[in-house]
Amino acid sequence: MASSLLKVTGGVARILNSSSKTPFAAALYNRRWRSAKAVSYEQAVLNMPETRVTTLSNGVRVATEDSGIITSTVGLWIDAGSRYEDPSNNGVAHFLEHMAFKGTKKRSQTDLELEIENMGAHLNAYTSREQTVYYAKCFQKDLPKAVEILADITQNSLLGDQEIERERGVILREMQEIETNLQEVVFDHLHAIAYQGTALGQTILGPTENIQSISRNDLVEYINTHYKGPRIVLAAGGGVNHEELCKLAEQYFGGMTAGYEGEIPVLPQCRFTGSELRIRDDLMPLAHVAMAVEGCGWQNPDNLALMVANTIIGSWDRSHGGGTNLASELAQNAVKFNLANSFQSFNTCYTDTGLWGIYFVCDRMMVDEMVFNVQTEWMRLCGGVRESEVERAKNLLMTNMLLQLDGSTPICEDIGRQMLCYGRRIPIDELERRINAISADTVKEVCMKYIYDQCPAVVGVGPVEALTDYNRLRAGMYQLRT
Repeated sequence: MASSLLKVTGGVARILNSSSKTPFAAALYNRRWRSAKAVSYEQAVLNMPETRVTTLSNGVRVATEDSGIITSTVGLWIDAGSRYEDPSNNGVAHFLEHMAFKGTKKRSQTDLELEIENMGAHLNAYTSREQTVYYAKCFQKDLPKAVEILADITQNSLLGDQEIERERGVILREMQEIETNLQEVVFDHLHAIAYQGTALGQTILGPTENIQSISRNDLVEYINTHYKGPRIVLAAGGGVNHEELCKLAEQYFGGMTAGYEGEIPVLPQCRFTGSELRIRDDLMPLAHVAMAVEGCGWQNPDNLALMVANTIIGSWDRSHGGGTNLASELAQNAVKFNLANSFQSFNTCYTDTGLWGIYFVCDRMMVDEMVFNVQTEWMRLCGGVRESEVERAKNLLMTNMLLQLDGSTPICEDIGRQMLCYGRRIPIDELERRINAISADTVKEVCMKYIYDQCPAVVGVGPVEALTDYNRLRAGMYQLRT
């Protein structure tokens, strides 16, 4: 069938058939049609903008990806989080993140807020167990001002006594809000029992008694100890010129020290402990349960295979619908036997360790059955996973990774995180080759190493009377084969 083209002439629409055109017109039409086609996936991946990295004399790293758009995201990624705290000052990193926006030597809190608002920008921060992040989203033309503001709030915060006292109440209210988020509660308990007596077992916000006692000296000491040049990455994505950002970094961050006056802080080692915690409350409508084994760190080559295994288990929610045609076998069983309201697998990584497991919400009478089905799937990963499942999971994993890079802020975050975790940003084409190299045998081998016959950490909150006894649950971590 000959192709056709809708053309409007003098307000009248008429169809032009390519076969009725002159040879020159038909060739021109076909050439334009071909040029409008999207590039292939391989071309798109190879043509993604490079990540440029420059290290200043004091160790601060500047990393950028210029995508040529009119907006930018720039931020500071600092290798400092709650893992670098001890029981006496747990919560200081998060407290410091709050105080960064309460005024500096140049700007009051009101001046800072008005300046950001008048730029049409967005300034934010967050604290995790291993990282503290401050970032700004703005127009490309306002990038120098955004960098100057980031430098000001991280190096010149007043940390006034009145602001500290006021912020105590804010953080305590934040802690109360988190207590109502049962998923957050379960994961905090999971870290507490999986890494008992270690820094990773601490919460990010810290205990109430610490929040009530943290002083200005604690905040200043944390800054002087951990906000050092080699532990900082200035990352930017969107419309950004690398050379100009390097000049700004030298101007505003070049004076940061790289050395330590006292003892050099080292990353505390955190051991994993198989254990369980049950917080029974029969008045709650549903049981919230998390099960995890020890995973691996960011740089461990087994990490990608564990991510594929995590994708095979997948996630599901009753509101999503679906049935026997769902890709995840655990999701199929959840629908078929009404096992749970929702579940999601997770692979949480840190520098030298990690948690690989599943979190689910279910009726009190289905907890034991859900645990049995989860462990059946885990054992299948260790010995009976199919090649087709692995291929599907690899495609889904790669798609999710690419979808998470949609916009300047996710790109900036990806740059900053990878620079701290890997010391470089892994190119997409390299990441794809490494994922494609994973086979069903690779998944089986890695799962045998991390899941099979391992002691899990288990947390149950709510009506968890039917949660499987730990000895039985531990016995389900291996499967005898004949």
